[in-house]
Amino acid sequence: MLRSLLLSAFAFVLMLCWTTAPLVAHHSFAAEFDGNKPVKVTGVVKKVEWMNPHIWFYVEGTDEVSGRSAVWGFSAGPPATLARRGIKRDVLKVGDTVKVDGFLAKDGSPNASGGKVTFADGRQVFTAAAEDAVPK
Repeated sequence: MLRSLLLSAFAFVLMLCWTTAPLVAHHSFAAEFDGNKPVKVTGVVKKVEWMNPHIWFYVEGTDEVSGRSAVWGFSAGPPATLARRGIKRDVLKVGDTVKVDGFLAKDGSPNASGGKVTFADGRQVFTAAAEDAVPK
């Protein structure tokens, strides 16, 4: 009887850990990015990481606002959210020339939210998560 009770308690705690871990891993826009510091980076896509909880893509380029050149890391929405908007995994390809509008990371690193991506041919995709601030 005691063994069964302990096993049930252990299973409950284990299930609780599995369901709360994604909440701990996810960070809100306000926790990571400064909505008062816009960035507008034009450059070449160097890498795309299409995975949960948010995709990341990296652009070697220069920010029009600050003049800073770097390989910029951009956080975008979750893959499922982007797919529901019709944005497929292959929309961003290494070698693409893009302009990304977003907001700078609070720590000042060359990371930003990737709210809007404009391609060389003028196409645009909105890559931000639903809760992110939207670049104007």
